Amino acid sequence: MLPAPRPPFTAILLDLDGTITDSAPGITDTLVYTYEQLGMPVPEYDELLRWVGPPIMDSFRDLAGLDAETSERALAIYRERYLDRGAYDSALYPGMGPLVRDIAAAGIPLSLATSKPEVPATLMLEHFTIAQCFTIITGASADETRSEKADVVEEALKRLAALGVSLDNVVLVGDRIHDIEGAAVHGIPTIAVTWGYGTDAERAEAALVASSTDELRSLLGLPAASE
Repeated sequence: MLPAPRPPFTAILLDLDGTITDSAPGITDTLVYTYEQLGMPVPEYDELLRWVGPPIMDSFRDLAGLDAETSERALAIYRERYLDRGAYDSALYPGMGPLVRDIAAAGIPLSLATSKPEVPATLMLEHFTIAQCFTIITGASADETRSEKADVVEEALKRLAALGVSLDNVVLVGDRIHDIEGAAVHGIPTIAVTWGYGTDAERAEAALVASSTDELRSLLGLPAASE
């Protein structure tokens, strides 16, 4: 495990699904539609929740057992439905909107780091009127060749460095083991949040754990939220 991160941070990376937004309703509804269009039995809801967070092509392979060709077909079905409906069937976790705005107000460079493609991720942030708070928005590439969290983190760091941002003290905030392991590849510690989709076992691998947005604020060196 990496040493516990301490502010002041030179940059913050934020995961999206399970960290900023409760995206499960839109994702699971879109998965149900995708399974139905493929003529496959629809898994139970608890099984569908396992899809929230990991790269979707990995999940088509590992959770649905699809071959490469069928996975590409499934991705096309999923994306069309998700961009039309699913991306907007989500909600900001309480306190996360103000926290994101306060990170920006504090002048701390901020990047999204999500395995969701950048187009739907941007649409979601715009929907919640916080897109402008991010220095950069980094996600999976449209063709999914960049979707593993380690690759997304690498791209976020490259984009921040290109803007002249110091990478001396970077932290990632996420909810799943994919966030923790992907950041660790680049020597970046993670603060895991408990309100997402990760398990206690996953969060045990993080450097620190935040059980509320107030606690996360403190760990990030931000003042308490104003009433």
